[in-house]
Amino acid sequence: MYDYISGILAELNPSYAVVENAGGIGWLINISLNTYSAIEKLEKVKLYVYYNVVMNDAPQLYGFATKEEREAFKLLISVSGIGANTARVILSSMTPAELQTAILNEDDKAISRFKGIGAKTALRAVVDLKDKISKVFGNANIAAQSAKAISPHREEALAALVMLGYQKAQAEKAVELALKQNPSMSAEDLIKFALRNVK
Repeated sequence: MYDYISGILAELNPSYAVVENAGGIGWLINISLNTYSAIEKLEKVKLYVYYNVVMNDAPQLYGFATKEEREAFKLLISVSGIGANTARVILSSMTPAELQTAILNEDDKAISRFKGIGAKTALRAVVDLKDKISKVFGNANIAAQSAKAISPHREEALAALVMLGYQKAQAEKAVELALKQNPSMSAEDLIKFALRNVK
């Protein structure tokens, strides 16, 4: 089956991309916000795809800027109660490394905060994926995340900074710096620190 689709980015919005390749075929590919951010300034793109077939539904293509995100997607949809669209929502707010950190830390609350995922499904995800996720990613992502603290206020602070006009990458860098210094900072303190340190 398909591994990736590359071509001209003919259309893009936060939920899907249309990639035109040989023969003038435009592929409609569902994407996460992380992938959207990765490709929004590109003219030509390469998306690693997953062909999702669900009984009684039309087949859909899901595309990812990296193989790691595709693997995280496949792991998520292997959990009973997590469908393709819910997995895409999770990967719109969490990177594969953040997901791995949450799973290995048994942080089911980090997963249950997403719409469509209850406490039981989040706990099932942690139990089902704890062994699998390290086999897929190894320790590379955890090493990259070693300085990244898990904070209940992180996403709130990031969302506020983006609304204030800062680039997501800038905001993330400043928030992670704050959490490295003090993991217990409130959302307000994180925002204040970031505003002083965003470059």
